[in-house]
Formats: sequence, C-alpha cells, structure tokens
Amino acid sequence: MPHSAADSVPAYGLWWLVIINSAIFIIFALSFFKPRTSRDWRSFGAFSAFLVALFTEMYGFPLTIYLMSGWLQARFPGVDWFSHDSGHLLEMLFGWRGNPHFGPFHLLSSIFIFGGFWLLSAAWYRLYAAQKNGVLATEGPYAYVRHPQYVGFILIMFGFLLQWPTLLTLAMFPLLTFMYVRLARSEERDAIAEFGEAYLSYKRDVPAFFPRLARLTGGTSTEPRHR
Repeated sequence: MPHSAADSVPAYGLWWLVIINSAIFIIFALSFFKPRTSRDWRSFGAFSAFLVALFTEMYGFPLTIYLMSGWLQARFPGVDWFSHDSGHLLEMLFGWRGNPHFGPFHLLSSIFIFGGFWLLSAAWYRLYAAQKNGVLATEGPYAYVRHPQYVGFILIMFGFLLQWPTLLTLAMFPLLTFMYVRLARSEERDAIAEFGEAYLSYKRDVPAFFPRLARLTGGTSTEPRHR
C-alpha cells in the first residue's frame, strides 16, 4: 500500500518546533505576567522550564513513551505509540479512538490553559493598577484569591498535563506548585510589612488559592476590606 505524504513526516526530532512552541508560549505568558522582581522572575523561570520540558517530549524526543514502550505495547498492541497522536496518553489509555485533539482530556485541557492565561492577564492588570496607586490589590481576581497569578500558572501547567502528560512534567508539577506556595508565603510577609493590618484583614477574608464556592456562585460571602 502506498504511503501518504503525512505518513513520511516524522513524529519526533522536530527540534525547530520545540524552539518555536516554547518561545511562543513563554513570550505569550511573559506578556501576561510581566515579571518585575527577582521573585517574579524565579516563578516565571520555573514555569518556562516546565514548558520547555513539555515541548521537548511533544516534538523532540518522547522520553516517556520510550521508557514506557514495553508496558504500552503489551497492554495496547494495536497502537503505534511512536506516532504524534499517541502522545496524548490519556486519550489513548482511556480508549478514545477519534482525533485526540477533539478528545475529552484535550478539550478540558484547553479550558484550563486559556483560563490560566486569562487569570494571569486579569490579575496583572489589577496588581499593576494597585501598585501604581500604592494600595493593596483587592479587586478583580484578588477579590476571590490572594494569589491569582500563581493560580494561573498552576492551571496552565495542569492543563498541559491533561493534554500531554510526561514523566518529567508530572514530577515537576508538584515541585513547582510547592515552590509557588512558598513564594506566595514570602510575598505575604512582604505585604504584611508594607500594609500591616490592612493585609491581615484581607488575608482573613480572602482564601490564598481556592476561592470560596459561595462567592463564585454569587451567594453570601464576606467582602474583602479595602485599604
């Protein structure tokens, strides 16, 4: 049977795609996040490392598929695990046989990724306005969680894990999440030193990372106090 042109296109070793996709998403995130302090750059650098690791396995070398190939071939002998589509592991493992880009995990991942980028953008806008006026940011996303930008990074990384899970990014995700929690605590110490009781009051009213369900659904909830 003759092979189509698409069949001759390699699924991996496309290092130019690794570079282009990494650059696009890093620059895109940079335009949303706009790091200013050394703490900002540390958090953004860790996020960038996650993206590079992800796209390296997506287009460069499929380390996860390679290491798991024996188990995968034994459990799913009818799947070409070294094709690009098979890198969508969750779709493959749960038996999705259509185009994986329209699979449930891929579609759900898009919601998390776009939601995370939206949160980064909305939070930066509010934070920039507050810093410009020398006041505490308590509006927009900051009315729901105290650290919306870190939540945005975590949502984006989780979205990519749903879309293209790898052993390396699975290992990085909890480590980076822990790092963001520590950075948030360090950030809060600085905010307490700068704003004192105003921040302590805000901290009592607004959760750090998980918004209160009542506030999200428009129910009764304590409003954050403004400085």
